[in-house]
Amino acid sequence: MRGSIRKRGRTYTWYLFVPDPATGKPRQHSKGGYRTKRECQAALNDALSTIRTGTFVEASKRTMGSFLRDEWLPAMQLNVRPTTWATYQGLLGAYVIPTLGGIELQQLTPGHLGTLYQELLVSGRRHRPGGLAAKTVRNVHVLIHRALRDAVRWGYTVRNVADAADPPKAKAAELQVWTPGQLRAFLIHVRQDRHYTAWLLAATTGMRRGELLGLRWIDVDLDAGRVAVRRPRVVVDHAVHASEPKTARSRRSVALDPATVAALREHQARQAAEKASVGPAYEDSGLVFTHPDGSPIHPHLFSDWFKQHVRRAGLPKIRLHDVRHSYATAALAAGVAAKVVSERLGHATIAITMDTYSHVLPGLDERAAVTVAQLILEGGESASASIDKALTNGT
Repeated sequence: MRGSIRKRGRTYTWYLFVPDPATGKPRQHSKGGYRTKRECQAALNDALSTIRTGTFVEASKRTMGSFLRDEWLPAMQLNVRPTTWATYQGLLGAYVIPTLGGIELQQLTPGHLGTLYQELLVSGRRHRPGGLAAKTVRNVHVLIHRALRDAVRWGYTVRNVADAADPPKAKAAELQVWTPGQLRAFLIHVRQDRHYTAWLLAATTGMRRGELLGLRWIDVDLDAGRVAVRRPRVVVDHAVHASEPKTARSRRSVALDPATVAALREHQARQAAEKASVGPAYEDSGLVFTHPDGSPIHPHLFSDWFKQHVRRAGLPKIRLHDVRHSYATAALAAGVAAKVVSERLGHATIAITMDTYSHVLPGLDERAAVTVAQLILEGGESASASIDKALTNGT
């Protein structure tokens, strides 16, 4: 396979025939606009090289906008959670397609991406002056990188130019958490609230908002003292949907303490009384936490209730999701193994737990150093004998 070059007007065009992957029959490919024959020959040689290595990409005028909007997003809708897809659609529609949508996919450069990131940092906000946070711009970069990776895999472009782009470095956000004492004060404040059990369950398990509001009675085993996280309720474009868990490990069974079990029994009895009072109009959704008529609670409303309680309790302002962080921080500080905390939270890996709550680890490291040193240097014979026995048995 050699190809050919022709002069067309003032520029040169290369031509070659490449077997069609579907039929095996040769198809002509060409690309023109080269100012000199030498430049055209170099481009032809590059094309021939990609054919030999199996990386040839047919020239196309497909734009970033048509690729992302008409091909990539529809493909992703079949493979990711609805909330994830909505996030993809929102980021691309707001920050990427308006700026890069008209650029041909094969003509996209790292410079285009660099310019986009700088513009977003300086003036990226849509509804008020100012730029986006570095973390948000970095999220945009990660999304573009994933889309371009698929473009390469689908044979639309030769390389992922996002590999050579330089997104801004994002500082890890400092977690806003309550101390165990503040969590206790909150629970005391909401003790008479109709949804006290939901607040208690959030504080004693670290369950996510959607997991709490999607919890069904068939997922609760009060005799065994466990709840199974199966079908969280999440918001997508202001509408609420029952969704798959965030990760495979988010689908989990969580042990409950006796006080939380007792609260759930009390809540179950109250809900049964409400059902009898409402009568035929009661909406039997099977959910644990509902309105008095049995209808599901909108997650945004639940968060609003939390904000109101925090303000009235006079406690430091945090998000509802930060109760989850408060639980995890308290558990680690109490000496609960990171692996156990990770499993209870439903993290995909223990590394996520360690990274998220790294601010707790230095203190735990110091405590471990002192505790073990005291055990070895000052501990009694019984303690030393127990450790020696455990080591001997390989445990």
